[in-house]
Amino acid sequence: MQRRVRSVRVPAELDALDLTGIVAECAKYLRDLESAAMLKAQGDLNAAEALVRARQADLGRRVGHKVWEARLKYGDKRRREAGPEAGTEDTTM
Repeated sequence: MQRRVRSVRVPAELDALDLTGIVAECAKYLRDLESAAMLKAQGDLNAAEALVRARQADLGRRVGHKVWEARLKYGDKRRREAGPEAGTEDTTM
């Protein structure tokens, strides 16, 4: 029996996450998986495995970059909300 998720808690840092971009990257990955399946069916197992390995690494890097961008946007937004006096505290003690 499958359990359905009704709500997901997303950290505030990921509020600006580009979900459309992540879905697009996953779609590209699925197309490459289909290409790898065709290569495998044609008998070129080494090329199929190489394609899958390369795209897995690339997908992880690209999604990680999108998460990093969202974190930067969150940090900028937080700094703007804190105002100019937020960075002038003396923490030398």
